[in-house]
Amino acid sequence: MDKTLGYLRESLSNHIEYDEVSRQIYEKLESNDYKGEGEFVKDLNTEETEVLNKIIKDEIEYAKEELDDKRALELNEVYELLF
Repeated sequence: MDKTLGYLRESLSNHIEYDEVSRQIYEKLESNDYKGEGEFVKDLNTEETEVLNKIIKDEIEYAKEELDDKRALELNEVYELLF
């Protein structure tokens, strides 16, 4: 799996217990062999994009607070593709 998508999957795992859409997105990552984040983002529907947008923003902020620049950078790559 693409390293960036691995970070994303790990971030989503923190949300799947509480949100059905997050679970759907997580399952897409698990069940498909995406070549990269661009291919993954194109496979999202509107609702999934909106939920992922919020999750990634929160996860990027958390990574910055924890001084995990690598994680913040990787998640930001997906975030930029959502628009």
